[in-house]
Amino acid sequence: MRRTRGTVGGRRTPPGRKNYDLEKRRRRLERKIRRQEMKEDGTISEAMQVIMEALPYVFGWTVKLGLVCLFAFVYVWFFGQKVSTVGDSMNPVLSNGDAVLVNRIVYNAMRPRRGDVVVFKPGGNKNSHYYIKRIIGLPGETVEIIENGIFIDGERIEEEYETSEISDVGIAAEKIELGENEYFVLGDDRENSVDSRSEDVGNVERKDIYGKAWFVVSPIKHIGFIK
Repeated sequence: MRRTRGTVGGRRTPPGRKNYDLEKRRRRLERKIRRQEMKEDGTISEAMQVIMEALPYVFGWTVKLGLVCLFAFVYVWFFGQKVSTVGDSMNPVLSNGDAVLVNRIVYNAMRPRRGDVVVFKPGGNKNSHYYIKRIIGLPGETVEIIENGIFIDGERIEEEYETSEISDVGIAAEKIELGENEYFVLGDDRENSVDSRSEDVGNVERKDIYGKAWFVVSPIKHIGFIK
């Protein structure tokens, strides 16, 4: 049997298949021509040279990225240790269950200041949970609470944060003299706070202060800086 043009096995090749094969051969030929041109004009060697020249910069950025990651780790370790708030003694600044970041190294550079919100364990008791209170009295000062007023060295202080009234003055009914490394602390919600007014807590020694509470990380509705 005689075959006619455009047939396969005596059958006519569909026009679409014929066009596809032609297009496929054309693209293969174009790729071959481009590769040949790249070899002739040195494009491949130039690309390799660019890559080799870039390697020192890539290495440098890798080292920098590693240092950034290391710095981030150190920052989180020293500035971002997390402590959970127990109770509502610091309302409205902190609520029960708030997760707080603690700056652990700030007091290596400076002494705790009046008004700072600090984290500590009473008497350094390792079995106790962390307490979070505000510093009221500083080393060497005398503290006394009279008729809902706090007196430091005989002068009444004005506080710039919201607090509740003091109905129970505890041991601060009489003047309390602070040692050279002792601090007098109170919760902002003074009706519901166990603090330096209690003999179980008393004055807080510098060595027992874990750090300064500075940021609430959760829950989302409480996120923000601690004032």
